[in-house]
Amino acid sequence: MVGSGSTWGSNRRDFLRYLAAGAVALGSGAGLAGCAGGPVRKAPLPSGPPRYGGRLRVGVVGGSSKDTLDAHAPVTHPDEARVFQLYETLMRFDEEYRLEPALAESIESDSQAMTWTVRLREGVEFHNGKTLSAEDVIYTLRRIIDPADPQSGASGLSALDPEGMRSLDDRTVRLTLSTPDVALPEQLAYYASGIVPTGYDPKRPVGTGPFVFDSFIPGQQSVFTKNRNYWRSGQPYLDEVVIGDFPDDTARVNALLGGQVDAIDQVPLGLIRVLDADPNLRLLESRTGAWLPFTMRVDRPPFDDVRVRQAFRLVVDRQQMIDQVLGGHGTLGNDLYSPLDPLYNSALPQRTRDVAKARQLLREAGKENLEVELVTSPVAAGTVEAAQVFAQQASAAGIRVNVRKVDTGEFYGDNYLSWDFAQDFWFTRNFLPQASQSSLPDAPFNETHWADPEFIDLVSRARSTTDQAARKDLIWKAQQIEYERGGNIIWGIPNQLDAYGVRVAGLREDRSGAPLNSYGFGHAWLAS
Repeated sequence: MVGSGSTWGSNRRDFLRYLAAGAVALGSGAGLAGCAGGPVRKAPLPSGPPRYGGRLRVGVVGGSSKDTLDAHAPVTHPDEARVFQLYETLMRFDEEYRLEPALAESIESDSQAMTWTVRLREGVEFHNGKTLSAEDVIYTLRRIIDPADPQSGASGLSALDPEGMRSLDDRTVRLTLSTPDVALPEQLAYYASGIVPTGYDPKRPVGTGPFVFDSFIPGQQSVFTKNRNYWRSGQPYLDEVVIGDFPDDTARVNALLGGQVDAIDQVPLGLIRVLDADPNLRLLESRTGAWLPFTMRVDRPPFDDVRVRQAFRLVVDRQQMIDQVLGGHGTLGNDLYSPLDPLYNSALPQRTRDVAKARQLLREAGKENLEVELVTSPVAAGTVEAAQVFAQQASAAGIRVNVRKVDTGEFYGDNYLSWDFAQDFWFTRNFLPQASQSSLPDAPFNETHWADPEFIDLVSRARSTTDQAARKDLIWKAQQIEYERGGNIIWGIPNQLDAYGVRVAGLREDRSGAPLNSYGFGHAWLAS
């Protein structure tokens, strides 16, 4: 595994030296202060214009033998990191989570959001030298929504009529929908909707991204080289990017401390001070709309009883979760996703801990002294710790939670989407795209098996409603339903915390929730 071989290595001596110095003792979330003994004198950050050349080595949380290079099927953080290097979407979200054109020059619809016209940028080339064309866009979208093999973005693009796609010229595509969809541009910005060339083979991946595929060992590492014909002027600056899988937090931190990698994602919050105590390292913290849910299957006991789901939500001390699991680096969750969506239902009261009410609900459901298994995995920073804290909190209501930790490969293996009670991670999305991914019967990652008819109707109507005020009313009603009887426990909105060496420049705060500035190595560079 990565982290134990000569390529990445582990400097446990340095790591243990930091531990012995007491560096890992977290404060009360008051900030990223240095260790006892005074402030750390930090090495200066690079200045001046970007420098060309160099090899960036990145340690990414998770990964397994099931890792993929497929543009349209990323699951783990390493998968997503590879997607951001190789492929690009028609639209994208900037660092403030504002929608903007990417491979598309423009996307416009008719007044009913039924017909959309996509105009492509001129002169964009794939890694194999082929010029991006309208036919490539049509091929990509048909591949994603292929009913015989739907990809992860298929649900969000379900309104597309595969026979209603037309190439008006080399750079213009006309999309006709089966039903109106005002969220189509957002769906086309989803990172698993990257445009690929006609005849695409994921085993020999070709995209338009800043880096070109070189090599790939599932569960270990992947290597990418500079795209010298990249359409963004002057980019990329790096010659090479190496992405390594690090399922183990200690190994990932060791690799950064020991200089085997230049950056890591998902800083373990218990080790913030270890990294901040090193004068040659920097922390990158971003406020996001990401979320780390507990997922309850609403179609299986005990969670098929809404009273049990409500009780589980009420046993959570959300502030304690924020303090203990996130070290204070996050904000309270209210069992709703998409807090950055301008149409988010902010009127619902903040849910708080109420053990007495939880016990009452369990009694009414005939589920006193309930015992459940919670499946957890280090799929993102804080998941395993959150499971342990939840088990402690739930015991106050007479709920016995048996935490079972599995590795990432098993978690996302054959039993994924079958766990009765588990966890996961999600990046920032607005409500309609997120519902398409996780809260509809045909969603690819409907971990709670949520299929509420009233909710489905409201979401469907919201997608086809062009009037924003009317759409807001529909979304608020849909979110109230999830708030009252949904299957997610969304206890907090974590800040994204990553770390990198002072030689690394160009990474910025990013509200998307995707680590390391949406793995934005195309605009990163290394100082000498």
